[in-house]
Amino acid sequence: MQYTTTYQSPLGKILLAADEIGITGLWFEDQKYFAWKLDSNHEEKEISVLKETKRWLDIYFSRKEPDFIPPLHIIGTEFQKDVWKILRTIPYGKTMTYGQIADIIAKERGLKKMSSQAVGGAVGHNSISLIIPCHRVVGTNGSLTGYAGGIDKKISLLKLEGAFKNSFYIPKHSTTP
Repeated sequence: MQYTTTYQSPLGKILLAADEIGITGLWFEDQKYFAWKLDSNHEEKEISVLKETKRWLDIYFSRKEPDFIPPLHIIGTEFQKDVWKILRTIPYGKTMTYGQIADIIAKERGLKKMSSQAVGGAVGHNSISLIIPCHRVVGTNGSLTGYAGGIDKKISLLKLEGAFKNSFYIPKHSTTP
């Protein structure tokens, strides 16, 4: 059974969803793929993991990096989960490109190349935005491409984290210079 509650952020209303395992969704109202993977049979009830997630959001929107992650229940394909795992390694205030993520996945799978577009599709279907920071993924040379919540929100989130004054994050296991 999934449970839902709402959170009023500085960028608009957010729907939170969770089950007994952890957070299953965090969506800005009216975003693309809103409530994707939300059970049609869910109950509006603020269980403890949802309260913990609201506390995480309070800290995050106060321009601080939360020092904890609420329990997550990540629902998706293996490829999506691999991409979302990499997203969780992007530090607060940093960005990474779709190409860098594709390079990491290719290397982990023993492939010569992985499609940046496939990575983009997985990033776009991330149901637990902010906590799994898909807003930190940018196009080549830092171009601000797609965000299910809207480019305006992506810009606001990156500004909130100070990402525009910080350099790109180059993961240790990346082949990108």
